[in-house]
Amino acid sequence: MSATTETPKAPRALPPLMSLSDAAAERLRALYAKGEQGKLLRIGVKTKGCSGLAYDLGFVEAAGPGDEVVTDKGVTILVDRKATLYLIGTMMDYEVKPMSAGFVFVNPNEKGRCGCGESFHV
Repeated sequence: MSATTETPKAPRALPPLMSLSDAAAERLRALYAKGEQGKLLRIGVKTKGCSGLAYDLGFVEAAGPGDEVVTDKGVTILVDRKATLYLIGTMMDYEVKPMSAGFVFVNPNEKGRCGCGESFHV
């Protein structure tokens, strides 16, 4: 009997947990330098809205034990570990429109959004 040895296949690379657009990084730098100095933006997902899930953003003093630390374009954000499966590969952007401005998410895991755009489902 002959023994065969196969080299295991290398695991395929996972996409980054999250990335920031240039506009989002610039806006966060401005927030971190002024009113939110010394804090970090923490991103999570909570149950809300007609589609079931909504992005939850808030500033915290430091990373907690359940936070993933993401640094992109020289800016650090935190991601709630419970939200990572919903957010893998997501790009955070900052949009300025005539009547509003804010962070938006381009999430490849979303399967749909509610009519008002406040919630999503995967």
